[in-house]
Parts: sequence; C-alpha cells; structure tokens
Amino acid sequence: MNNKNSNISPDTEKIEKVVVVPLHEVEEKGIVIVHCHYEGEGAVRIWRSTFLIDQSGAHRSRLLHVENVSLAPQWTLVGQGVEHHFTLYFEGLPKSCKVFDLHEIIPQPGGFFIADIVRNQEDVYRIEIL
Repeated sequence: MNNKNSNISPDTEKIEKVVVVPLHEVEEKGIVIVHCHYEGEGAVRIWRSTFLIDQSGAHRSRLLHVENVSLAPQWTLVGQGVEHHFTLYFEGLPKSCKVFDLHEIIPQPGGFFIADIVRNQEDVYRIEIL
C-alpha cells in the first residue's frame, strides 16, 4: 500500500462497489477475508502482489479480490481526517497454518507488512493500517 500523492493519476476514482459473498462459498473455497481500517490523508491502493504468507512454511495465498480500494496503478483518494475501510480476499491458507503475515511486495518503497496474525476459525481478520 502506498499513500503518496505525487503519483495520483487524473483518472482516479473512488471505488464504492460492494460484492456479497455467501458464507457457504467462503467456507467451501477456503477464502481468507481481511478487513482493513486506514487512517491517513492522501491516497491508497493495493498491489496484486499482496500475499498472506504462512510463517511455518513456504505457502503464499494470493490476493483474489478487493472491495472499496483501488488496485495499482489506480488510486483511491482519502481525505484529511477520514477513516477509510476496505476488504481484501485471499486464497485459503493451509490447515496447518497457525500464524501468518500480510505482505505487499512491491518494486518501490511504501509497501506494507503486517506480521504475526494469529489464525482464527473463521479466517476473517481486522487490521489497522496507519
């Protein structure tokens, strides 16, 4: 994730699309849902090279879908003093996974890294991005 204003393109638009995923589909496909809370001014985006990485092995769950945030190279504008919420959907983690990291691997400074997320039964998580 990056929140620098210098690269905002003129065709940037705020994403407001909501997709409803039935609970039975989440359970069958083993999707991991990460709800993100962002506080800051500028712009945010997520790179497709964002993964959940199992700390006990070499498994990486890839990003499948995003809601309410732009995929790079587009940006989502965030006003001063505005809280922005978005959701990331990932491939399922192995059953053996107990702790994982959320890592945005990008070819420039500003990617984010959230370490030591403890696995829960629902595979639904809430994180703060400051």
